[in-house]
Amino acid sequence: MAPSGSSVVPVAVLLLLLWGVPWTHGRRSDVRVITDKNWKELLEGEWMIEFYAPWCPACQNLQPEWESFAEWGEDLEVNIAKVDVTEQPGLSGRFIITALPTIYHCKDGEFRRYQGPRTKNDFINFVSEKEWKSIEPVSSWFGPGSILMSSMSALFQLSMWIRTCHNYFIEDLGLPVWGSYTVFALATLLSGLLLGLCMIFVADCLCPSKRRRPQPYPSKKLLPESSQPLKKVEEEQEADEEDVSEEEAESKEGTDKDFAQNAIRQRSVGPSLATDKS
Repeated sequence: MAPSGSSVVPVAVLLLLLWGVPWTHGRRSDVRVITDKNWKELLEGEWMIEFYAPWCPACQNLQPEWESFAEWGEDLEVNIAKVDVTEQPGLSGRFIITALPTIYHCKDGEFRRYQGPRTKNDFINFVSEKEWKSIEPVSSWFGPGSILMSSMSALFQLSMWIRTCHNYFIEDLGLPVWGSYTVFALATLLSGLLLGLCMIFVADCLCPSKRRRPQPYPSKKLLPESSQPLKKVEEEQEADEEDVSEEEAESKEGTDKDFAQNAIRQRSVGPSLATDKS
């Protein structure tokens, strides 16, 4: 039995609706998703990046404008991207995201923060008229590829990992809050001890300590410091005695010479007196 014409029309309409649903709601978005793994793609070309969070009302209001702006990306030769800070805490620390939503413009590795109106037309004018040239780029010290920002990224990832572990201890394992804090305190102490031992080992390898060699004993025993003044006094006394003995010897020699001269004089005077008496 062939179907009637009245029943064919509703079936055709239903098929068209079902066929059109994937094209309206499942259309591929022109906004690229940036993660910790592919963020270095931002260093080449021109980009507009939005940092958002799904729970943020302002971010939710911006999404339709951002999607419409992404449709113009190919004509403007600019890449439109977004970063979910709840899923990518490392990028949140790398770009120092303190407010949501935050928009950055990037041109060949130079990052500038966009602070203008958040409409599709304003975004298009910002790129097409190159209004970004009037904005001072972020310093290289605070750029996402610098060592400082890489350290901040690692710190943000560590904090998110600690938060995940804390929730796991409380919700899944049923530990009390103070028990979770105790686990983290013990882990901090142990990691500090291990880090200290590693640093000591590295320092000992790089700068080994010089061991003192035993010094040979001198042939003559050195007198203690306390006996040195006494020795000096004795030497001075001996020197004085030698000086006195030398003076006595000289005086004795002088008296002997005088005595001899007197004796010679008496002998010479004696015969002369005798001749006078005669």
